[in-house]
Amino acid sequence: MSEQELREIRGRHIAMVFQDPMSSLNPVRTIGVQMEEMLRVHMKMSHRQAKDRSVELLASVGIPSPGRQLHVYPHQLSGGMRQRVMIAMAISCEPQILVADEPTTALDVSIQAQILELLRRITEVHRTSLLIVSHDLSVVAGLADRIAVMYAGEIVEIGQTRGVFAEPRHPYTLGLLACIPRLDAPRTETLRSIEGSLPDPHAMKVGCPFAPRCPFVMDRCLVNPPFLEEKRPAQMAACWADLSDVPDEMRPARAPSSASLRAAGLDGAAREPLVAVSGLKVHFPVGAFIPLRPRAMLRAVDGVSFEVPRGQTLGIVGESGCGKSTTGRAVLRLIEPTSGGIRFEGRELTAMGGDDLRSLRPRMQMVFQDPYSSLNPRLSVQEAIGEPLVVHHAPERTTLRKRVLELLEMVGLPARLASRYPHQLSGGQRQRVSIARALALRPSLIVADEPTSALDVSVRAQILNLMRDLQRAHDLTYIFISHDLSIIRHMSNAVAVMYLGKVVEIADRDTIYANPQHPYTQALLAVVPLPDPEVERSRRRAPIKGDIPNPANPPHGCRFNTRCPLAFDRCFQEEPPLAALGGGHLAACFLAKHS
Repeated sequence: MSEQELREIRGRHIAMVFQDPMSSLNPVRTIGVQMEEMLRVHMKMSHRQAKDRSVELLASVGIPSPGRQLHVYPHQLSGGMRQRVMIAMAISCEPQILVADEPTTALDVSIQAQILELLRRITEVHRTSLLIVSHDLSVVAGLADRIAVMYAGEIVEIGQTRGVFAEPRHPYTLGLLACIPRLDAPRTETLRSIEGSLPDPHAMKVGCPFAPRCPFVMDRCLVNPPFLEEKRPAQMAACWADLSDVPDEMRPARAPSSASLRAAGLDGAAREPLVAVSGLKVHFPVGAFIPLRPRAMLRAVDGVSFEVPRGQTLGIVGESGCGKSTTGRAVLRLIEPTSGGIRFEGRELTAMGGDDLRSLRPRMQMVFQDPYSSLNPRLSVQEAIGEPLVVHHAPERTTLRKRVLELLEMVGLPARLASRYPHQLSGGQRQRVSIARALALRPSLIVADEPTSALDVSVRAQILNLMRDLQRAHDLTYIFISHDLSIIRHMSNAVAVMYLGKVVEIADRDTIYANPQHPYTQALLAVVPLPDPEVERSRRRAPIKGDIPNPANPPHGCRFNTRCPLAFDRCFQEEPPLAALGGGHLAACFLAKHS
């Protein structure tokens, strides 16, 4: 087709929803202008018709006050709202095919549930065919009728979703399914992972591309590339091995015994707190300064308190915008607290400054969400890992190369990567370099802010296992921030649930997952997707209604009252305190029951 013919197809017959709506929407044009443009070009509508249709489309994807939203710019909307606008634009011309490329990867679990329910409705109501690209198998399980598993540029297995999930016939599919921490299964000490990495796409292919990582590899696999063949009715796989009877040792690991947990120091036994946070507040001024008028404040963190025992992990979970990342950065004094106390190793951090704070920096480090943006692109791996040693005049700086190689080995990277630059590494390798850099000065506390959200399930399992191994070996203390409740359950000893700048529930891991007492915690757990098509198709998960209110103007009373299905009069008048329910379990809800 010519470019003109392709333009007639794109948008009109085949539309696309991209992973990052902020980079896909024009930042200098209003939502209404961008939506109306497609309708006027493809559907030949008048300005009035296009405007009316845009309002209808925004309402159909759950945008509140759709007429008013036509006049806002992309940056004025939340991530979930922007994604819904992208979907409304994509379906505006009623295309036959909708391509969704990682449409929920950057979204928290509640917004993810809203977007998935929206995509389901679109396919049912508009009879649109959906092609979804994702590394999240739980998302695929509830949305796809058929699934194609790709590896090294080729489809290695394809078939009905139920069949592929129930009886995978390719080792790569089997490995991916085993990598996922599941809320409906016993918690395991170590996640199954697929060791190794993807082959070099520039190298000549010889034999099966998965052979170097395959536990079922045979001599034949190294020479002859397998072809797609029917292994079961309506299910094909490209593998020489017969996976109809997989041995138990190839399945996910069993739950650990209490003895092994005690030996690892992860059984929740009482230990002295390494970090104690009390009444932490972080407020940011918003809007223009007007003399003689109080300035509006965005209450990003508004009175957070918790303790983290030495050698253990506190998981902080909540929707985007709840203040969990700001809390983690404030604990390290990367963001200055407005008020409150932060004690680290018995010393008050908020009263420190200058040389005193600098002397404590080696003891507390951070692993950021995006390793590519947190590593200097002009520094090699060796220079990036060694930089903290030089800056802090550590004794190891005299043997810098030796220490860097020790750290690379510690995080499972070969020495040959020391001379490479961040752009020459995979996402998993870059995150390992970030962890090595954080470990360079032998810290006692690491704040990990969404360290695996951008990684696929196999690399994610490798990173999580690495962090657990390092914690046991070096008695590390973690504050682990994530919106993935399955990962939080796997990694944490205790869990704090945040909403609109406050901790609304905190308890040990087993209690909070087995007996959540706050309606917000219950709602978050209810919308977590599972990698099981039978469960996902039989039970539609009701998303949490509404969006998080503006933290600069939170609701009066309980901050969750605008979205809570159980709210009553008292919830709109009083703010519930974080009350003790017994056994270290605290919840900020008038309906919470004492154990």
